[in-house]
Amino acid sequence: MVRSGEEPKPAGRATDGTGPARPRERFLQGESVEAGVRASILNSWQRCRTLGLSPDESDLPYREDFDPGGRIVRAAVPVLDRLQSAFSGSKVNISVADANGTVLLRRFGDPAMARELPAIQRVPGFVFAERVAGTNGIGLALAERQLIRVHGAEHFAERAQQSACVALPVRDPLSGRIEGVLCFGYPRGFDRPALAAAIRRAAEAIERRLLGQSSAHERALLRAYLAAGVGGGSGVVGLRGGVSAGAPVHVFQPRDQAVLREKAAELISRAQRAAVDVTLPDGRRVTLVSRPMTSASGVQGVAIEAVPHDSSASGSLLLPQRADDLPSLPAVPAASLAARPPSTTLPSGHPAGPGPVLAADGGRGAGQPGGGVAGDGGQGAVAPGEGVAGDGDRGAAGLGETVTAGPGDAVVPDGDRGPAGPAGPSGTVPGGPDRPGDAVAADGGRDAMGDRPEDPFPARALVMLGEPQVGAYALAARRRLELLSEASARIGTTLDVRRTAEELAETAVPRLADFVTIDLPDAVLRGEESADPLADLRRTVLYGAREGLPFTPPGKRIDYGPTSPQLRCLNGREAVLEPDLKAAAGWLAQDPEHTARLLAHVHSLIAVPLLARGVLLGIASFYRAGSSFGDDDCSLAQELATRAALSIDNARRYTHERTMVLALQRRLLPHGLPDQDAVEVAHRYLPAESDVGGDWYDVIPLSGARVGLLVGDVVGHGMLSAATMGRLRTAARSFAELDFPPDEVLVHLDNLVGRLDREDPDGKGAGVIGATCLYAVYDPASQRCLMARAGHPPPALVHPDGTVTYPDLPAGPPLGLGGLPFDSVEVDLPAGSQLVLYTDGLIEDRNRDVDVVLEQLRTALAHPERAPEDTCQAVLDTVAPAHPHDDIALLVARVHALDSDRIATWELPADPALVGEVRADAMRRLTEWGLEETAFAAELILSELITNAIRHGAGPIRVRLLYGHALICEVSDASNTAPHLRRAASTDEGGRGLFLVAQLSQSWGTRYLPEGKVIWAECGLDAA
Repeated sequence: MVRSGEEPKPAGRATDGTGPARPRERFLQGESVEAGVRASILNSWQRCRTLGLSPDESDLPYREDFDPGGRIVRAAVPVLDRLQSAFSGSKVNISVADANGTVLLRRFGDPAMARELPAIQRVPGFVFAERVAGTNGIGLALAERQLIRVHGAEHFAERAQQSACVALPVRDPLSGRIEGVLCFGYPRGFDRPALAAAIRRAAEAIERRLLGQSSAHERALLRAYLAAGVGGGSGVVGLRGGVSAGAPVHVFQPRDQAVLREKAAELISRAQRAAVDVTLPDGRRVTLVSRPMTSASGVQGVAIEAVPHDSSASGSLLLPQRADDLPSLPAVPAASLAARPPSTTLPSGHPAGPGPVLAADGGRGAGQPGGGVAGDGGQGAVAPGEGVAGDGDRGAAGLGETVTAGPGDAVVPDGDRGPAGPAGPSGTVPGGPDRPGDAVAADGGRDAMGDRPEDPFPARALVMLGEPQVGAYALAARRRLELLSEASARIGTTLDVRRTAEELAETAVPRLADFVTIDLPDAVLRGEESADPLADLRRTVLYGAREGLPFTPPGKRIDYGPTSPQLRCLNGREAVLEPDLKAAAGWLAQDPEHTARLLAHVHSLIAVPLLARGVLLGIASFYRAGSSFGDDDCSLAQELATRAALSIDNARRYTHERTMVLALQRRLLPHGLPDQDAVEVAHRYLPAESDVGGDWYDVIPLSGARVGLLVGDVVGHGMLSAATMGRLRTAARSFAELDFPPDEVLVHLDNLVGRLDREDPDGKGAGVIGATCLYAVYDPASQRCLMARAGHPPPALVHPDGTVTYPDLPAGPPLGLGGLPFDSVEVDLPAGSQLVLYTDGLIEDRNRDVDVVLEQLRTALAHPERAPEDTCQAVLDTVAPAHPHDDIALLVARVHALDSDRIATWELPADPALVGEVRADAMRRLTEWGLEETAFAAELILSELITNAIRHGAGPIRVRLLYGHALICEVSDASNTAPHLRRAASTDEGGRGLFLVAQLSQSWGTRYLPEGKVIWAECGLDAA
């Protein structure tokens, strides 16, 4: 249980060991001190100032009621004696203090120190707790709960400026509770690196002796149990009871033993006489009986026995005064059980046998003749070549002296050798009848079961035996392991930062803490790393608090005071435990009014930083209202916080990546709708909850007042899919603006996707093949729509009368497969109809049938009077899944027709003489439309386009004017030869016609027809 961590070497400490004298002077003068002082020392100085301590105070409290023979003293005396021998002749002052800082023992390397030193440094009983003595080794080791070095000026008090010390808490190996502090004091120039290793070995030796005391108690209880069993004449069998030939038997398998031992530890911790029925995994039922008992030396404990039975009774019952008087437990014939020794587990984890049994008074139990037992009953681990001390511990500071308990010597509970007493007969239990055939094995099993038929319990299995507090430790340890196991399943179920923090709090309450608060920086909630976590902390989670408790509510900014445990936790990036907040000066000083109100509801605090991959993500504070937290609780809170921090960091990284992908996705999607008269459009893009995909949509103005509607979906999710989507959308728009029909656009996209995949042989572009697309071109002049799809869901058509249909459009293969054609279908779309395009995320869901969803979509769309914006919202509200696993792109277009009185058409043969006539008719029509200001430019454009068609094309020639948001001039002929814009030389007589067209129009181009072509030019209505 010794903490192996050691503070880093102090920054700025003088080489002579005097410590940070100048920073201390500045601190005492009220100046700010940051550099040159270790964080633990500076925090201690701040607490001392908060407590109002004076550095000139020379007196310390003295306690006359300290216990000079307590548990920690009995364990430490032999160790300190050996340390005194090891440091003989040196100026080392060795001391042991209790958990309150009261010195209980002192030893000196130089005997003269006992006469020369002042009383507070040589007489036990003085209190060195930080709250009264200031910064010192013992007090700081209790406050920081780890190995501590204090050098010269690092002490708060003036009296200790010439001294240095190293101190380490000593813990109970079973409970994990700090039992005391071992401290080496020495002149400030005596510092040696080996002191840290020596104090660790010595503390380990003391802790092993503490464990040996518990083991001695348990062995004494086992001896008393065996003696009682023999005296009562009842047979005792273990969990692995054997059988005699042909007899029925109840066998406890390993999984049965685990169930029984878990319940047994709970019964021991209750420390009462009881019986409870336990159902085993195979359906059998066993009654566990708890027997309170006391050893010869006064050790009180509980024995748990298992009695197999077939009774249908269940539940717990209190036993009569004598457990043998229970009438409801069935008897099992003794002949059915073989004479095999029991397999008994002590709560401390030590096996009860085989081996010598040691009573609390040191008597040797039943065992092999001459079996030797370590003085404290607990044999320490011995490395090759190392001696074993008389207390069973490895010698401290490299001492190899060996002391053993000789034959016949009795050993008293504290491990010291007492007067020799008579040993019992070999193979028998002292105090029990020595009858032939009733010899007891070393672990308590009788060689031959002599159960009498009239015994109420002719066969019992000893499951566990121990002291109630040890059983409580075992039960608490098991529950901590269960909580850790549960935390693995409960924390990190989502990739949401806030929800993950809530899961940590829900796991900890109420099994670890009564209240939990979690504070995260705003940057972490946004998925970023916080540059200064202390500056933007915000209360994210408050769990377990009832209404009216004075906790800061979620959403509020948090600003911890300079002496608060939370700030120490954040600055030091390690957990801070405050067992008693009423004695935590730093916590009380941060906001006296608020903390005073909070103290009425909380008692103890653990502050744990949320650290993952070197990034500080926030802080979790665990509060208890009643009992105090211990070091085991602190370790458990750290483990929970570590697991939660990794999950929070994963969620943060995911949020960051998702935010970037979503920003890229939205950047690659259309930012606005183009100005056109053909359709009224509304759109929605809804990213998936888990990750952003590659869905896209587009509205593309085309020549001849037409409009292209495009919806597509890239396979996969993440940054790669979003980037691929951007490439495909750009390519699709380019192909569409070349006035290719839908099927040809899909062919070009198919070739592009295949080429992209071939250019990426290492597979980093995986997800390109399999993209889907739907492309539709609507012509408001003819009110017809031409569409084609590549593996994409079919569009929905909403007719003016409310009828919703899904056109029979050939599906086509997904993009990238190659070698398969795409077919186009043309449908009539009267004015007022709606064309609805969507991606598969809208209709495909693992929990819904596609046909059912299509019917839901049909119902949602059967309202032609709705505006496209309302239609989009209605579809998302009624059809889209509540938690989409894939992106959803939705495009709703209500089509409009171009009025016939805004269309003018002329057909003429290839005769140049007719150009003037057509030009005149066009000017009259422009005058009727009120476009006199545009007439001049339109006249020149028509004249040039018609002349080119007559001279370079083939008849018949068709001229069309379309009046919408712009004036469109079109001239078509039967030739497939397209004109090209070129720069004419100054000596050329021709070649300037298309140049004039390009200068007078906003845009111009060529559109190919199944037979022939169309040359078009678009003029702005404000052209002169």
